[in-house]
Amino acid sequence: MNHYDVIVIGCGAGGYNTAIRASQLGFAVACVERASNAGGAGIRTGCIPSRLLLHTSEIYDLASKGEHAALGIGGAPTLNLAQMMVYKTATVEKMSKNIHRLLRKQGVTLIHGDARLAAAGQVVVEKAGGAQQTLSGAAIVIATGSEPAPLPFAAFDHKRILDSADALSLDRVPRRLAIIGAGAVGVELGSIWRRLGSRVTLIERRERICHWLDRDVTAALERSLRRRGIDIRASSDVVGLDTRADGVSIRLRGAASGGLATVDADMVLVAIGRRPATAGLNLASVGMRAGPDGALPRQGPLAGALGIWAVGDAAAGPMLMSKAEEEAIACAERIAGLPGFVDYAAIPYVLYTSPEVATIGKTEDELRQAGAAYRVGYCPLAAGAHAALGGGAGGFVKLVVDSRTNLIAGAHLIGPGAADLISQVAIAMEASMICEDFARICHPYPVRSEALRQAAMAAGGWMMHA
Repeated sequence: MNHYDVIVIGCGAGGYNTAIRASQLGFAVACVERASNAGGAGIRTGCIPSRLLLHTSEIYDLASKGEHAALGIGGAPTLNLAQMMVYKTATVEKMSKNIHRLLRKQGVTLIHGDARLAAAGQVVVEKAGGAQQTLSGAAIVIATGSEPAPLPFAAFDHKRILDSADALSLDRVPRRLAIIGAGAVGVELGSIWRRLGSRVTLIERRERICHWLDRDVTAALERSLRRRGIDIRASSDVVGLDTRADGVSIRLRGAASGGLATVDADMVLVAIGRRPATAGLNLASVGMRAGPDGALPRQGPLAGALGIWAVGDAAAGPMLMSKAEEEAIACAERIAGLPGFVDYAAIPYVLYTSPEVATIGKTEDELRQAGAAYRVGYCPLAAGAHAALGGGAGGFVKLVVDSRTNLIAGAHLIGPGAADLISQVAIAMEASMICEDFARICHPYPVRSEALRQAAMAAGGWMMHA
């Protein structure tokens, strides 16, 4: 039996970051991964490939529409989807190899195989070919990630009914693509295939897409998607799917009217969410049980299972690589007896659509429902000089400030560069910076981030540039 101080099950963002930080703290660490390459869904079939295809498809779309003609840049592009996919695959493999190198550099032992709990402090790894290896450790960290959730009445067939991994590896541009679920995955993947030429229909059972976002942001994003030719069917429940040799028919029922409608497509992407990949871990062997959705508590060590922790998508909370990394660092430090801590209120969330969307903290709706007094500081990106330089004039920055404490309670951005701008707000929130101090941070000129300062000024009643 091989003994380690820390055994990490899963080598995605939660797993490899836990392993690296634990090794830095002096522990002997093993990381077990069932896939042949490291990185988890985020690198293999999630954030990285989707971000790459969003970037390449946007370049193609802008060039196709002659968006840069006024700048003296023209020429009609041609689409080579096969080459785009080759580039995506090569990038994913490169990043996976980088994770291997990081683990090796930090002294982490990477073991490939299916892991399951056997008893307190014991993990059995079944390798290819059926061989088994038993590991023992004082601390076991479950970082098994998540997987796409299927419709209850229609399983993925990976030909007509696709999951998100399928939709990132198509060998042709579907003429018509229907997407069930208008959350982050649906909106991002819909944007990719619309840019590449598909007729995309987004189907959402709620009254608006990305329902957790600030309402002003959602409204702006919906307008942008519709302008790009994406058909949005909100307040529509999917009640059935009929697959044919040449396509799929999706039967819808209006949430309000109860009326029936049909959407025909070549393929349908099911993007109704993800579920924690905790099945098959033999949790009962250590007195554990996952929640109804498969998630484990996010604050370890887990009750009733001394020495077992959970991080990332396997743990309750938003399924974000950034959240997984934060939990991983805190978990390793708490195992070492240090005061590891995650400020869940200050974790940013980004949609890499065009325009980009970034959000952090509370929305107006949440503060209003809680009866909290708040102020709003709003600045359109068009108010900044950067917009005149071809940097894009659409979008805005919206800060929500707690009137009682003058702390930033949330920020909601839509527009070019939103994903990078949100980090400034995260720093301000982590540092408990009051809005007045945030408004007095000097920014270079001309840059998009000036809009953050102006929004903070607006929240204080003294906005200068709009």
